[in-house]
Amino acid sequence: MASPQTSVTRPSNWNVPNLITVVRILLAPVFIWMLLAADGDSDPLRWVAAVLFIIAIATDGIDGMIARRHNLVTDLGKILDPIADKILTGGALVCLSILGELPWWVTIVILVREIGITIFRFAMLRDRVIPASRGGKLKTVSQSVSISLALLPFWLVFGEWVHWLNTATMTVTLVLTVVSGLDYLVSAWRLRKHDVA
Repeated sequence: MASPQTSVTRPSNWNVPNLITVVRILLAPVFIWMLLAADGDSDPLRWVAAVLFIIAIATDGIDGMIARRHNLVTDLGKILDPIADKILTGGALVCLSILGELPWWVTIVILVREIGITIFRFAMLRDRVIPASRGGKLKTVSQSVSISLALLPFWLVFGEWVHWLNTATMTVTLVLTVVSGLDYLVSAWRLRKHDVA
């Protein structure tokens, strides 16, 4: 009688979490077109673009939760997920700067940090995976909230004070983005130093 095999089957790359990530990537250009095509703040297309961004960015937590809960984490997912996030958030920031609603230097600082750390993480994958820190997770939430608030033209409904709120939330996001990036580099340096020792 043959003994049962104990080999572990790898999850398929074409699973639900990865498909959700691909949909998020495909939604990004649609969102960007809507935002730039909107004729002013009061254009309904502006609201639709903002809601589409919120829906798309919300799927980031959903696909990750499904992947971990059902053991569907794949190497492809590890690559596609940060790319999808950067395309979506980066596209939103660039569009806000094009529309004159966000200073370009803020967009550049955030994009340099995000792209730089993403490239660094891919380079480090050959040696080890550095887990996301609490600051990094908080940064992600802060980016999602601040960009969503900046996209939704709430000032048309509640008044000009909303601009102050948007500035405050984006400032918090900027600080968390820079600090979490530096923290990630320090953690990587300490791990490498520990391996050499």
